[in-house]
Amino acid sequence: MRRPTVIYLLLFPVLAGAYYYLNNREQPADISLTVEPSEEVTYLFTAEDGLPTSIRIESTAGDIVEVARDADNAWKMTQPIEAKADQGSAEAAASQVTTMQILDTIPDVDLDIVGLTDPEYSLTIKFTSGVERKVEIGVITPTESGYYVRNANGDIVIISRSSVDALLGLLTNPPYLETPTATAMPSQSPIPPTETPIPPTPEAATPSNATPTP
Repeated sequence: MRRPTVIYLLLFPVLAGAYYYLNNREQPADISLTVEPSEEVTYLFTAEDGLPTSIRIESTAGDIVEVARDADNAWKMTQPIEAKADQGSAEAAASQVTTMQILDTIPDVDLDIVGLTDPEYSLTIKFTSGVERKVEIGVITPTESGYYVRNANGDIVIISRSSVDALLGLLTNPPYLETPTATAMPSQSPIPPTETPIPPTPEAATPSNATPTP
């Protein structure tokens, strides 16, 4: 037999076996990539509320600061005194309000542990929709990455520490357009005390050197 014929005869069983294997092997199951839906991002205040028109922050120590939009839509200070507000700082605070993201929700938590039995701070926001939302701010989380906050619905949530600190900073650095100058009170002359006249002290008798007449 010629050599090419022998080679063909040897290759035929190999090709036949490969053909049988390819046509009868178990077909793999369809693989579909399942994309898990990303977790929905939620915020402390919803877009339905609108934009802030008033921001008020109070502390249990008695500190208070409030900015509000006037009839011309410009920000002004209303607390602790009425004054013009720095528009850039006030607008930055308003933007911060709308981006306060909820990192987590904590159900069934002891309010004493999270500092919300007697909250250190409260935040009251009025919006263009006409609604007013008040939230209370507790202590910092153990990881120091957020604050425990009781939202307007009474739920305990965790809010990013940086966003809360940005607003609390208004208490120590109110957004005045200019640093207010304290007005000096008019001085008053002191009322002189009523003096009781002191009676003159009688002078002591001067001893006489005269010799008494017998």
